[in-house]
Amino acid sequence: MALSRLLPASILLALSLAGCQSKPAATETAATAAQAAAPDTAAAISAASISKYLQAVSSDEMLGRKPFTLGEQRSTQYLADEFKRLGLQPGPNGTYFQPVPLVEITGTPSPTLQIKGNGQPLNLQYKTDFVAFTQREQAEVKVTNSPLVFAGYGVVAPEYGWDDYAGLDVKGKTVVVLVNDPGNASQDSTLFKGRAMTYYGRWTYKYEEAARHGAAGLLIIHDTQPAAYPWSVVLSGATSPKLRAQTQNKGADKCALEGWLTLDAAKKLFQTAGLNYDQLYTAANTKGFRPRPLGGLTLTAGIQNKLRRQTSRNVLAVLPGTTRPQEYILYSAHWDHFGVGKTIAGDSIYNGAVDDGTGLAALLSIAEAFQKAKQKPQRSLVFLAVTGEEQGLLGSAYYAQHPPFPLNKTVADLNMDMLWPYGPMKDLTVIGYGQSELEDYARAAAKEQNRYLLPDQTPETGMFYRSDHFSFAHVGVPSLYASGGFESRSGGKASIAQQRQNYTATMYHKPADQFDPSWDLTGIAQDAQLYFRVGQRLAGETTFPQWREGSEFKGARDKSMGGK
Repeated sequence: MALSRLLPASILLALSLAGCQSKPAATETAATAAQAAAPDTAAAISAASISKYLQAVSSDEMLGRKPFTLGEQRSTQYLADEFKRLGLQPGPNGTYFQPVPLVEITGTPSPTLQIKGNGQPLNLQYKTDFVAFTQREQAEVKVTNSPLVFAGYGVVAPEYGWDDYAGLDVKGKTVVVLVNDPGNASQDSTLFKGRAMTYYGRWTYKYEEAARHGAAGLLIIHDTQPAAYPWSVVLSGATSPKLRAQTQNKGADKCALEGWLTLDAAKKLFQTAGLNYDQLYTAANTKGFRPRPLGGLTLTAGIQNKLRRQTSRNVLAVLPGTTRPQEYILYSAHWDHFGVGKTIAGDSIYNGAVDDGTGLAALLSIAEAFQKAKQKPQRSLVFLAVTGEEQGLLGSAYYAQHPPFPLNKTVADLNMDMLWPYGPMKDLTVIGYGQSELEDYARAAAKEQNRYLLPDQTPETGMFYRSDHFSFAHVGVPSLYASGGFESRSGGKASIAQQRQNYTATMYHKPADQFDPSWDLTGIAQDAQLYFRVGQRLAGETTFPQWREGSEFKGARDKSMGGK
């Protein structure tokens, strides 16, 4: 799971103490709940099967599953061998691997951003005031005397009647924008989606939009509350080598300079421009806002890059459908983690047991269950383990742009990322609740387990856009990302919140995220059983689940299905 996607511990604990939704009155035991799953899944999907696969994929032998390392070779070969052992077919190319060409860019920015004009120059310091990077595959990129402009949130959203670039020519200029989207800061629930982040709030979108307008650079103002993560998270992600998808034009269509400013640095910048940050912030949250130059200021900066091109790989296998084999249901999880790194408490292997060994264990258990089921699926099932999730959903994005199976024949993606090894849950929390009819399938499967469906409790953090299902949603494929993790059957809300808080503080993206024999894996087994039931139902139908009206992904699906 990508670093910016984990909720702050304080939010988790606060949510655990809040009353959020009415729940079933019954308090059946975990064993009773497990019996509610389809009988032909019980033998194959169990805590024992989850444990077997989880121990394997998160063992020290896998060396932390980092792309471009021996750990990648071992972990992807293990997955392919397991798919073969289960009797699943390889992909259309005759193998269990989909090559994913990537480039690793290790950038060293200039120590300062040099701001000139309007009197006194301002030099912003690397790491303290800003971070910068580039997607251009060049040994060096430079931005010299680039005029600075403020473009609100950097959003062009015709469906909301919003255009932060209206009347502004930014070719060769560096654009400064706010984090998140206008609805997040507004008290108006009808503006965008209110406090729930839309795709327009994602930093990836802001870089893309600036590039479409020909900007030389884009800097996002970091503010902890709307960002939902502190500056330290930005710093950690920005200063490490970055994997990018290789492109034919070597990133020439991207901004030369991408980066972030601290809030304090942004206020200094605005003050140097003779402008009041707070006033412009208020204006940017008002419909009809028009962008404006930053007082004649210019920016000069550069980045020295080391490039390493190599091919990683997704791993996929197919269980052909019996009557409609040309229609596909995807099950996805990411295999990658952080490899061997900085030693902490005597351990340097970042095993990634929870993140996302649990998803891989569920993926393999579900595949095994379908193979053992008496009734085989009528539609084909694709089991997909993707690379590069931790670096920006790279493997799933590559699959979505180079699909081995047609997207307009792909029924849905069912994604699993970070399942909690803390026993059975009463809830099934749906990230991005309200997006598609897949929630109705999830609700029915949850009811079989006497669980209740819970909307994402922190939609303002944009969690829907931060795991691999988003790559499929982005091209129109309805996607589900759900798991239990809000209310424990045995310990209630406070118990699971405390366990998640402890994980965040001591294990997340650290060597301590390794298999623990004391874990209760029955909750992960239940989530996997639930996903089995959703896929089983989808595989037995002739219809396709739809995006709900108002979803930003409906247009892409409608366009795709027009050529069905």
